[in-house]
Amino acid sequence: MLQPRIYQLSILETAKQKNTLVVLPTGLGKTLIALLLAKERLKLFPSSKILFLAPTRPLVEQHYHYFKKNIETENLEIHLFTGKINQKKRVEIWKKAQIIFSTPQCIQNDLKKGLIDLKDVSLLIEDEAHKCLRNYSYTFVAQKYKEQAKNPRILGLTASPSHEASKIKEICKNLGIEAIEVRTRESPDVKPYLQKLSYEIIKVELPKELQKIRELLKKIYDKKIEELKNRRLLFEKATKKTLLELQAKLKSTVLSGQKNFNILKGVSVCAQAIKLQHALELLETQTMSAFFNYIQDLYEQAKQKKSKAVIQLVKTKEFQEVYFYTYELHKKGFEHPKISSLKEILLKEKEKNPEIRVLVFSQYRDSVSKINDELTKLNIKSKIFIGQANKKLDGLTQKEQQLILHEFREGKINVLVSTSIGEEGLDIPEVDLVIFYEPIPSAIRKIQRAGRTARLKPGKLIILITKKTRDESYHWAAYNK
Repeated sequence: MLQPRIYQLSILETAKQKNTLVVLPTGLGKTLIALLLAKERLKLFPSSKILFLAPTRPLVEQHYHYFKKNIETENLEIHLFTGKINQKKRVEIWKKAQIIFSTPQCIQNDLKKGLIDLKDVSLLIEDEAHKCLRNYSYTFVAQKYKEQAKNPRILGLTASPSHEASKIKEICKNLGIEAIEVRTRESPDVKPYLQKLSYEIIKVELPKELQKIRELLKKIYDKKIEELKNRRLLFEKATKKTLLELQAKLKSTVLSGQKNFNILKGVSVCAQAIKLQHALELLETQTMSAFFNYIQDLYEQAKQKKSKAVIQLVKTKEFQEVYFYTYELHKKGFEHPKISSLKEILLKEKEKNPEIRVLVFSQYRDSVSKINDELTKLNIKSKIFIGQANKKLDGLTQKEQQLILHEFREGKINVLVSTSIGEEGLDIPEVDLVIFYEPIPSAIRKIQRAGRTARLKPGKLIILITKKTRDESYHWAAYNK
C-alpha cells in the first residue's frame, strides 16, 4: 500500500476544499495526490465519475495502469477512453465508467458531437496543466466542465507552469483555479525525501574550423537582417521569436491580398534568415552530422525547386563555400567537441559504476542518432528514445518506446539518448546522471529534465556548453526564468 508523504497530504487537504494547481518537480508523486483526491470525491459522490486527462496516449495509459494497480476499491469501473475505440462503444463506456482516462482531444470531440456530457464528473484532473493555454483542447474541456458539472472540482498537475506571471494567470483562469500549491526541491517538507543533486557545467571551445563556417553564415545572415530593416519590415532585434512572428505577419498580409513587391520580397528574405539562424544553431550547439544533414537538405530542396527562398540562399557565394568546407570536414570524420566531451564523461562514469543509468537529452533527432552511434562504438549499451513517426520523420511506436523503457529498467541498457519525449511525464526509471547535450531556454523543460535524477538516491546533472555561442545565452535564459 502506498504511503503518502507529509507534503502530499498537505496539498491534498487544499485540493479537497478548492480547485488547485499543484506545482511539483517530476517524480515527487503528483499522481498519488490525484489518486487520493479521486477516492475522496467518489466517497463524497458515490454515483459520480472522475475524468483524468493527459496530453499523450502513452501518458494516459501510464496513469491508467497506476490507478489500476494502486486504488484498492474493488469492482470500480476504470476505463481507457481513446479515439481508437469506436464512437458507439465510447458512449457505452462513458455511461458505466467511474474513472476515465483520456486525452483532451478525444473528450473535446465527443463533447462537440454531443455524445457525452460532464454533469456527473465530480473531479477533473488535468496533467501537464501548463498546456492549458489559449485554444488547446484542455481549455475547451475545462470550460465545458465548469458549465456542466453538478459538483465540480478541478486538479491541475505540472512540474512547472511557466516563468511568466501572465501565463500562470491564464492557466489559473482557464482551469478556474482557487489555490496554488507549489513545492520545489528546497521546500522544507520536500527536502527530507530527496537526495543530493550535484551539478556541473562543462564548457568546450568552438573549433576554428567551425568558426570559419560560422563567419560565412553570419555574413549572409547579417545581410538578410539588414535588408529586412531597410525594407522597413523589421524594427526590433532579430531573434528566432521575432523572425517567426514577422514571417507569420507577412504571410498573413499576402493571404489578405496585399501582394506588393516589398512584402513578397520580405517573405523570401525572412524565410532565408530563419533557415540561416537554424543552421547557425546546429553548427554551434549540435553534432557536425546534424549540421551537414541540414545543409545537404537545403541543397536538395533547391534542386527540387521546392522553395524560391532556398534557391536564392544556396546560390550565394558564401553558402557554396559553407557547403564545400562542411563536406570536407564531414568526409574527414570531424565532429563537434561536445561529442568527445560526452564520450569522456560516460567512460569515466561507467568505470566508477558499471551499472550506471544515464539519460542524455538532445533537441534534434540527427544529434540523438549520432550520439547513440558514437556511444555504441565504445561498447556502451545505449539506445535512442524518440517520439513516434510522422510524415517527415521516422520514429518509435509506443510499443517500441515501452520495450526500450523496460530494457532500461532491467539494466539491459545503460544510456538512453532522448529528445524532448523523455522530459514529460513518461514513467522513465530514476537515473544516476542526466546530461544536457545543449542547454535549453525553457525553464519548464529544464526542470522536467533535471527531475529525472536525485529522487531516491544521489544524482548528478551535467550541462555541455559551447563557449561564446547561443548555448551560453540559452543557459542563462532558463536559469533566470
